[in-house]
Amino acid sequence: MQLQTKVGFWIGAFIAAGLLLWLFSGVLAPFVAAFALGYLLNPVADQLERLGLNRLGATLLIMAAFLIFGSLTLFVVAPALWRQLSSFIVALPDYALKLEGLFSGVTAYLTEHVSGPLLDRLGVGRDVSSDLRSSATDLVNQAAQWAGAFLKSIWTSGAALINFFALIVLTPVIAFYMLLDWDKMIASIESLVPPRHLGTARALAAEIDVALSGFLRGQALVCLFLGLWYGIGFTLIGLNYGLLIGLTAGLLSFIPYVGSLTALLLSSVIALVQGWPEWRLLLTSLAVVGVGQFIEGNILSPKLVGDSVGLHPVWLIFALLAFSALFGFPGLLIAVPCAAVLGVLLRHAAQRYRASKLYVELERPAPILTDLDDGALRAPRGR
Repeated sequence: MQLQTKVGFWIGAFIAAGLLLWLFSGVLAPFVAAFALGYLLNPVADQLERLGLNRLGATLLIMAAFLIFGSLTLFVVAPALWRQLSSFIVALPDYALKLEGLFSGVTAYLTEHVSGPLLDRLGVGRDVSSDLRSSATDLVNQAAQWAGAFLKSIWTSGAALINFFALIVLTPVIAFYMLLDWDKMIASIESLVPPRHLGTARALAAEIDVALSGFLRGQALVCLFLGLWYGIGFTLIGLNYGLLIGLTAGLLSFIPYVGSLTALLLSSVIALVQGWPEWRLLLTSLAVVGVGQFIEGNILSPKLVGDSVGLHPVWLIFALLAFSALFGFPGLLIAVPCAAVLGVLLRHAAQRYRASKLYVELERPAPILTDLDDGALRAPRGR
């Protein structure tokens, strides 16, 4: 009954936590961002305390420096981003029409010179090719219309703007209180752990801290590099909205695979429409993305992030899809940290299972009878 009670308690706790996350997913974004910010800045506050400042003074100094740096960055970058975003939303229907025209021209050429003769040889007829071309064209038009409507709804939606400004305003405030009371929160959590399990809990917390700190700090530096690389690179090659695309892709790179796909798709579409019929702009934009991904995948991520998360890419993709389906965009933000925590807990559970009597008894082989052992069981042979 004791084992059943423990299992039932933890299953109920996980279900309750998931239910709370699902219910409050709409307001989680500033709290997730503030927790990550407080977690990243806590070692700096500890270092300032060792230099003689109290916790309040260290927290005020850190947040003041953060706000000054953030404000300067916004004043320098925000006007250019605002102009590019408003221009991009206005120009999106024209880009969609040009892309549809290019797609129709390319498919018509392929139908006439490639797929048409091939279908004639197969005896199928060219109606199939024309139907496929018409369906593909309709699909492109619908996707462009949906994207335009979605961006316009975000642009004109008061709720979206309120949530965005709430994220900007509330995150530093929540992070200030979290950073100020970080040690108290940790002590309160430790007080809930039974004393006989405190050593194990601290060991697990240290392992989780290594995984999370390695990922968050390393991935933040990777995002900063990619945002600067894409933004400056796209701007230098003359790509329209290059700074907007680059910084957006760099910010979304905190979510694995999302930032790189965003940079690749948006830059390719804009470069194709802007530079047609020449391919130079498309090829240079692909080169910018390719070099950035090479540096990130072969130099920065192995050095800064490494294997701190300890998750297989397949399980990482599953975690992203599962958390996004359950909690929306905040789920994407917490998918990798939660998966890292679950990975540490599952590895600990596997170690405890291998050390348990159940595993030892299952692993122990059955005794093998030898001639000497079973000699008494066999009847003596007659002469």
